[in-house]
Amino acid sequence: MTGSDFAEVTRAKPEKSLLKPLKKSGGRNNSGRTTSRFRGGGHKRRYRVIDFKRDKEGVAGRIASIEYDPNRSARIALVEYEDGEKRYILAPAGIQLNQQVVNGPNAEPRTGNCLPLERVPLGLFVHNVELRQGRGGQIVRSAGSAAQVSAREGKYVHLILPSGEIRRVPGKCRCTIGRVSNVDHQNVKLGKAGRKRWLGRRPHVRGTAQNPVSHPMGGGEGRRAGGRHPCSPTGVLAKGGKTRKRRKYSDRFIVRRRRK
Repeated sequence: MTGSDFAEVTRAKPEKSLLKPLKKSGGRNNSGRTTSRFRGGGHKRRYRVIDFKRDKEGVAGRIASIEYDPNRSARIALVEYEDGEKRYILAPAGIQLNQQVVNGPNAEPRTGNCLPLERVPLGLFVHNVELRQGRGGQIVRSAGSAAQVSAREGKYVHLILPSGEIRRVPGKCRCTIGRVSNVDHQNVKLGKAGRKRWLGRRPHVRGTAQNPVSHPMGGGEGRRAGGRHPCSPTGVLAKGGKTRKRRKYSDRFIVRRRRK
């Protein structure tokens, strides 16, 4: 079993004004039916309101603290702006307490600053990238991830995503300079089943171990290895089929797919 050392965390309790209640669904939809299996339980959490848009321009902010967030793999940073407002942002790797961060097209391309992709020098690593202007960061937000600005093509910027995919993103879309914090998150080993339950994950049961009434691959005299191609409880084949829609709006922005 391994875990994080939390060496970069500087504050134990979150900012009360930026907390919201977080209700659990247990994998059920509004009709009470299970739509996502093996979910439920887990430790009670409160949601930290994160500023993914970074749209507060003209006012410099100061990193007041770096905190743990139970709702994501990355650390979060509390920014205190000169006018007194406080906001949470995704903490970039290597950011320091009392460091100044700035938002807007005139910001310098330094770690923690937020600016449009068209103002970022080629070769820099960015995260919390918008796909549509003003919507807020949607991709490259997990711990240790970063996208590299590789080229410019008209009003678009080419990004090399963590998956290896090269994608065109409008240059007006904003991003944050640097890599997301908590880089060693990928090395964490849970080590026991109970720790998985704390995260809200219930035991995953194989289809072949179930009864015929519960799964198409269930039942059989003795130890039966399924007797058919792997499928879901509703009979949808699990292997070999493509899950992406034939025509998707974002296909036109993909320069190179992550798989050849």
